[in-house]
Amino acid sequence: MKNIGLYIHIPFCVKKCFYCDFCSYPDTHNISNYMNALKEEIKSFSEVLKDYQIKSIFIGGGTPSIIPIDEMDKIINLLHERFSIDKNVEWSIESNPGTLDEEKIRFYLKSGINRLSMGLQAWQNHHLKRLGRIHTKEEFVKNYLLARKLGFENINIDLMFSLPDQTLAQWEETLAQVVKLDPEHISSYSLKIEENTIFDELYKKDLLNIPNDEEDRKMYHFAIEYLTSFEYEHYEISNFAKANKGSMHNQIYWENKEYIGFGVGAHSYFKKERFSNETNVENYIDMIQNKKSPHITKEKIYKEDEMAETMFLGLRLMRGINIKEFEERFKISPLRVYGKSIEKFTKEELLWNDGRNIGLTKRGIDVSNQVFIDFLPD
Repeated sequence: MKNIGLYIHIPFCVKKCFYCDFCSYPDTHNISNYMNALKEEIKSFSEVLKDYQIKSIFIGGGTPSIIPIDEMDKIINLLHERFSIDKNVEWSIESNPGTLDEEKIRFYLKSGINRLSMGLQAWQNHHLKRLGRIHTKEEFVKNYLLARKLGFENINIDLMFSLPDQTLAQWEETLAQVVKLDPEHISSYSLKIEENTIFDELYKKDLLNIPNDEEDRKMYHFAIEYLTSFEYEHYEISNFAKANKGSMHNQIYWENKEYIGFGVGAHSYFKKERFSNETNVENYIDMIQNKKSPHITKEKIYKEDEMAETMFLGLRLMRGINIKEFEERFKISPLRVYGKSIEKFTKEELLWNDGRNIGLTKRGIDVSNQVFIDFLPD
């Protein structure tokens, strides 16, 4: 059987964070109708995926951990009923501190969810408040220790740097305190000001004091140096993991492999097509109830596009692009297709090429978007 990943989107949250541009809504009155619609969409793919084995499942949001146990139980049972799930599946669920309790954690573990992703973002409570987070660091620690006590052996912690008025010392403190907790995985992203967010409005009014590019890079390089010194492998531009604990689900994306997304705003890549779902919750529910496909975009991916996506997604991984695997997939060497770009960036010390793999150098990571653009089709 072929392997595939599943993504399930839960758009509801307690409160929209000030930096968030994800498909998420603090209005939870539609949870029951939404979950029913989600089940119908999942059912519609049971025949489509009959020859596939589910290698990873990621329940993201929003804040999936606000969903009542009985509603989540129906989704999980349906997945087991309709799909062939690998016995070693990596099954993740996102959560925010303050939305977890002992009953939910026990339920997740009993249901087969074996990876918990917790959004912390910063250690200092004043930064959490500034970001619009609903929790304190104390609530985070309480939830984290409870998850450990009850049996979660694979936990990711999400962090952000380059926050408004954040100092390098505060970022160092965040990393030091998180490392003491010894999670298996740490995601560390630089804050980006996204359109149509509260931070975007404040930024346009010059009311956000964001660290400059030099300070941002200092924070980023400190994270690499610090986390790797504690045996976290820097395996992707923004991700660090203990041995064999890299995110299996996200690696499906970075390796440009197939996945199906269920729910409002979810994206899929399947049989040489990319498609995405309606982004409005009410519209999504109406489309499903009226037996209509929720897909609002669909794009055929031709070989030239697939090769380009494989290059710039794969370059996010520190191991880089495996030349042999590329050749086996596309029947042509990346050196033949992108030889000029690879040679140029290698001379500029933005890429390395050891004859087996091609990857970003330390300097290349800092200007990765400039490198990626060069691999886009004309």
